[in-house]
Amino acid sequence: MTLNRFIVLRGDGVALVLEQPPGGLPHVLHWGADLGALSDADLEALSAATSRQAPPGLLDAAPRLSILPVEGDGWSGRPGLLVTRGGVPVRARFTVSAARADGRELALTADGPGLRLHTRISIAPGGVVQVRHELENTGDDALEVAWLEATLPAPKTATHLTSFTGRWPREKVPVTTELPRGSVVRQTRRGRGGHDNPVLYAASDGEPRNRTGALWAVHLAWPADVSYRTDRVTDAALLIGAGELLRPGELVLAPGERYAAPLAHFVWSAAGWDGLSDRVHRMLRARPRHPRTPRPLVLNTWEAVYFDHDPATITALAERAAAIGVERFVLDDGWFLGRADDTAGLGDWIVDRAFWPEGLGPLAARVHELGMQLGLWFEPEMVNLDSELARAHPEWLLHAPDDREPPAGVSWRNQHVLDLADPDAYAHILGLVDGLVSELGIDFIKWDHNRDLVDARHEGRPGVHAQTLAALRMMDELHQRHPGLEIESCSSGGARADLGVLEVTDRVWASDANDAVERQDIQRWTGLLLPPELVGGHVGPSPAHNSGRVLPFAFRAATSLMGSAGFELNLLELDEAELADAARFGELYRELRQLIHTGTAVHPDGLDPALRVRGFVAPDRAEAVYTVASLGTLEEALSARVRLPGLDPTRRYRLRVRDELGGAEHGWITPEWLADGELTTTGAVLAEVGLQLPTLFPFQALVLHLTPGGSGGDAAAGR
Repeated sequence: MTLNRFIVLRGDGVALVLEQPPGGLPHVLHWGADLGALSDADLEALSAATSRQAPPGLLDAAPRLSILPVEGDGWSGRPGLLVTRGGVPVRARFTVSAARADGRELALTADGPGLRLHTRISIAPGGVVQVRHELENTGDDALEVAWLEATLPAPKTATHLTSFTGRWPREKVPVTTELPRGSVVRQTRRGRGGHDNPVLYAASDGEPRNRTGALWAVHLAWPADVSYRTDRVTDAALLIGAGELLRPGELVLAPGERYAAPLAHFVWSAAGWDGLSDRVHRMLRARPRHPRTPRPLVLNTWEAVYFDHDPATITALAERAAAIGVERFVLDDGWFLGRADDTAGLGDWIVDRAFWPEGLGPLAARVHELGMQLGLWFEPEMVNLDSELARAHPEWLLHAPDDREPPAGVSWRNQHVLDLADPDAYAHILGLVDGLVSELGIDFIKWDHNRDLVDARHEGRPGVHAQTLAALRMMDELHQRHPGLEIESCSSGGARADLGVLEVTDRVWASDANDAVERQDIQRWTGLLLPPELVGGHVGPSPAHNSGRVLPFAFRAATSLMGSAGFELNLLELDEAELADAARFGELYRELRQLIHTGTAVHPDGLDPALRVRGFVAPDRAEAVYTVASLGTLEEALSARVRLPGLDPTRRYRLRVRDELGGAEHGWITPEWLADGELTTTGAVLAEVGLQLPTLFPFQALVLHLTPGGSGGDAAAGR
């Protein structure tokens, strides 16, 4: 095997340049903007330009960062790999034994002392750099893996670090700080991502902005425990990375066994957050399994009926939903054996004839007869102690084997975790869910996961890793058995909403908050990685059930519009006028969803703190839709003009205010464009000068729709 000294991977405006030294793993010379076609002389010059002498007090060799830096390289930060045999760390020094590069992907194999590393680095559509390491135990003894993390270097000009935190039901709250010095790790230990999931690490030149500025980010595609890390040491480049968090003794490889670390996505952007989103959205939309059909308008029954399952009422709710244009009817929690509340029944996925005397067959038939898809709620990874399953198989619970009775502190919302890594438990649950999907013709599963895992144990060892793989495998197997089935990842809202779970699901539930004020920011930051067609967001009731906030229908509907939309309220309680509003919203969503679900996400900078502006611009930039929402009173009577980014500056657009949901209330002066309800001008005017807003009252929203406006000011026909 002969590996070229330089390896250049390029795609979609991004380049990764590596150099293979005489020994060891390749070094990273550059990750960022595409440098164009580089000759051998150019690559030699790049290597020389980025080299340095070792100053006094440091290693003579002045090592560069490899694709897996370890202590044996002279790296003083956190090692990318830590493994032990018999409690003694293995000296991980690798020599490349096989390699292949084709311009967008590098695959290599490297051998160390009783170790073999398989690494694949590729540039995915959108310019996202994907890194996956796989470790093989080639020794004669067991090998314990403490961690195996993917890393890439970023320039030391980066000064700030952004990640995320949150709580139920207020997920995805960005936190930006100065980049800490030293080797710093942020971890999650919840057995799922959690509502305070870091989501990603982004190093930026200054505080990050929506449309401008460089940033370098990493996201780990893993829906469980993670470690995100930065290394800002004085004698090397800045390093960012991530990997699965493994507990001591959790992952032990027998001779010949392998561990595939989760896929890490690295994203460079020269255009702020919107540039990052554009890259990730393009990558996701290029997937073979990405949803291609229009995302249906949904009605979910949870906040309509909760556990009160009366067949006549729910059938009437389905009929009312179909009458206003709902396309997917989802029966939520409460349909299965003994499920009168949240204290019993989990694990017994059998229709409760006490609630449903004729079973769910008549409802399924009626829903399909009305032309809607049928969805059903499950929580396959969980079990109540008050269930037939727990009484029959207490050994299937995910807890320490010496806990004959699980300790009270392990319970969460009255539920425990079922050990899906147990083959018998896995087969039992899969059989029940699969049987109902087949029997009822279920089109959609709302797959919930309503608790953290606490001291999870499988066969006496920490069990989060095995549990997560089993859950992902079950979702994948259901898809294989039912090719048309769609699955939503819900984890008491958005506690499991990453690119790992999206490898086997079709959308995520962003939050249990149907309060549209909270949803504005939750959906914006969930959308940092996920395009809107993958993010469920519904029109909830007013007052909102988890905040008590009273909000107008138009504001709630405008918020839902910018995702995978639907309702989560009792349509039977609405009067005729309210039903008409709901029907008009459905019509507007069906008209605009193709644009929203294929468009480029844009967010202007320089807004009043009370305003939220979000837009989607068609791939050919001929059309766009924006929402302008006010979450409070504006700071100034004359607010800054709102620019509409992403438009083609040379095109003329006809801008219309879509007032099907009702007009936005405001004070004092009404700008002429708003009074007229439309405006025709160039993309340059709208993007660079912007629109003067009225003084919007709190909880008001404008929906702005831009279509081709002709060459001389005469508005062209709309969609």
